[in-house]
Amino acid sequence: MDLHEIIAAVPTPDESARAAARARWNACAKPLGSLGLLERAVEDIAALTGSAEVDLSEKAVLVLCADNGVVRRGVTQTGSGVTAAVARNLAFGKTSVCRMAEVARCRVVPVDMGIADFPGCNGVLDRRVGNGTADFADGPAMSREQAERAILTGVELVRDESARGTRLLALGEMGIGNTTTASAVASVLLARSVQDVTGRGAGLSDEALERKIKTIRRGVSTNRPAAWDAVDVLAKVGGFDLAGLCGVCLGAAYYRVPVLLDGFPSTVAALCAARLCPDAAGAMLASHVSAEPAGALVLKALGKRALITADMRLGEGTGAVAAMPLLDMALAVYRDAYTFAEGGIEPYTPQ
Repeated sequence: MDLHEIIAAVPTPDESARAAARARWNACAKPLGSLGLLERAVEDIAALTGSAEVDLSEKAVLVLCADNGVVRRGVTQTGSGVTAAVARNLAFGKTSVCRMAEVARCRVVPVDMGIADFPGCNGVLDRRVGNGTADFADGPAMSREQAERAILTGVELVRDESARGTRLLALGEMGIGNTTTASAVASVLLARSVQDVTGRGAGLSDEALERKIKTIRRGVSTNRPAAWDAVDVLAKVGGFDLAGLCGVCLGAAYYRVPVLLDGFPSTVAALCAARLCPDAAGAMLASHVSAEPAGALVLKALGKRALITADMRLGEGTGAVAAMPLLDMALAVYRDAYTFAEGGIEPYTPQ
């Protein structure tokens, strides 16, 4: 199917399954709604999957890796070569998200969406759309065709994970310069000034931050992306990783697999998906509030509240993976806690 067919076929939430999940929570011997956002997350998953029998036993984090031509403008502390180095270490199981994922019982799936001059590596999926994007300060980061191909690649990644039996996905990314692309996309989609949505990324100096802001302003002014067309925005000032993550969000909704958003770049990609298909938001769970300036702004635009507030900004999907044990603990109560009837306790009633 093409992108338009996928968007048209995304199902709406199953409200009867949501109601069944809420009734199950309300039968647990505890104050009503006392697990807060954890209860809501389970109810959202039930509505997405169409069943109150929520199963999150098989988990994976998709870490989409790509390089961004805008890095040559001096908007980052490190060069593009770091993207390839981290991708290899993701395959070797050595990075931060790999160590966290082992605790969370989650597979790590590194994906090459367009790492510059990357020869390939065992353990890194080859889904290259291009050899890194162009410098968006001079013109579009990619063609519209490339943007759509990257989005469809994300959908296909979810298709393959769903066929494998994965029941919970997490968004991850690795790409030097992708807080620059994410800030550019966020500025357009949120109609906010570049300064409002741009942060220090991996630790920029004041001088480098100002250069980053000026570069994004130039890119937006040069390319004039259409705010009403998320594909156009991704093509003109985005990156292959962001476009791919947008596709993962659309695929998660289409294949009814819940997806945990990570930090700033991944939530911007999710916002692109929601602008393309509002029903796609039903598949999304917010893991944490990024320490980047626009982290909270993007979540608000998505209508999502995060499970964790810890000033995280590492990337790789670390925040999303950190939220997985919280969902496992919520399900332990949801499935196995004793009920009011079993405990001989008068049920709570809404007041």
